[in-house]
Amino acid sequence: MNIPTDLRYCSSHEWLRLDGDIATVGISDHAQEELTDVVFVELPALERAVDAGDPTAVVESVKAASDIYAPVGGEVVEVNPEVEADPSLVNTDPYGKGWIFKLRIKNPAEVSSLMDAAAYQAHIS
Repeated sequence: MNIPTDLRYCSSHEWLRLDGDIATVGISDHAQEELTDVVFVELPALERAVDAGDPTAVVESVKAASDIYAPVGGEVVEVNPEVEADPSLVNTDPYGKGWIFKLRIKNPAEVSSLMDAAAYQAHIS
């Protein structure tokens, strides 16, 4: 799968799609391949305040459980009930229907510290 160029990436394999002050967060195709079959997603609580790097959600696969970290600081404003009902969406559509949570970001400048697609591709190569 190609790495979408409209996203920003963390070294811990989360991606962020910015829409105004709302950041949609999921895990990269590379991360879901490493995890293999995702069988459970633990979503964060709504209105939870997080700082960049905070463990915010959990994805469990047949191999392991992995924390999903907040790429930037903010408040959880939405979670994806579809991945709770069908965790395999994280595998089949990691950049679309497999998103995990949305944050209202505190500091837009934090987004610029994340990798662009080219830097993330180099990171995983």
